Amino acid sequence: MDESKKIRIKKKFGQHFLRDKNIVRSIIEHVEIDESTSIFEIGCGDGFLTNEILKTPAERLWVFEIDPEWAEYVKNRFKVDAMLSVFTENILDVDFSRFEKYKPWTLLSNLPYNVTFPILHMLQKNRHLLKEGVVMVQEEVAQKIVKTGGRGYGFPSLFFQHFFDWKLLDKIPPESFFPPPKVDSRLLYFKPKKDINPIPDEEKFWKFIKMCFKSPRRTLNNNLKQTHYDISKIPEETLKLRAQQMSMNDFLSLWKLLA
Repeated sequence: MDESKKIRIKKKFGQHFLRDKNIVRSIIEHVEIDESTSIFEIGCGDGFLTNEILKTPAERLWVFEIDPEWAEYVKNRFKVDAMLSVFTENILDVDFSRFEKYKPWTLLSNLPYNVTFPILHMLQKNRHLLKEGVVMVQEEVAQKIVKTGGRGYGFPSLFFQHFFDWKLLDKIPPESFFPPPKVDSRLLYFKPKKDINPIPDEEKFWKFIKMCFKSPRRTLNNNLKQTHYDISKIPEETLKLRAQQMSMNDFLSLWKLLA
């Protein structure tokens, strides 16, 4: 009997296992892999994607799986493969200094949807270790990240676009997974930006951006009037705008007036 049949799929870990080999091929085809490539995968499940990555010429594959049962299953399934290391760890608890030795890294992963944004923030903090990657996320999340204005555009769009280049890839229906999620999914390619313009008081700037988008349908005036910022420095025409109507450059110009 296939040992995987004995293991429960656990809702608390957001487990939806990919079952479409065409999508796996698409994930792998969108990155450059050669004999020196270091790859890591977050949440391997039963190893459906892992199996295909191991067929590439990559030098190493590190897999991080929070569920000890699936981690053990994948270790046993591929135990003769020297390329593979399986860590029974929550990726959000990992000290990324261990990645330093084999950088840069490529991430290929069907991300657990319940922790997508914490993982993306973790990638942003460790982007100096990354070369590129393809991740599977909810369609709604993917659209938020790539938006440049209008509905759905907000803090995540500005923040993640500041640090990475993004590209929407295949849209994936629920039936490509077991068990099927209730939403469509999307493959998303990313690459850390090499030249990032420094922002004065950057931490405060991102808090300011969150304030601007506090109620997306309200004007900047309404979102900022109860804050400590002196909005009298902002032109009246700008205060009438919604944050969704403003670009990153617009916000940077505004920040120069207020910081």
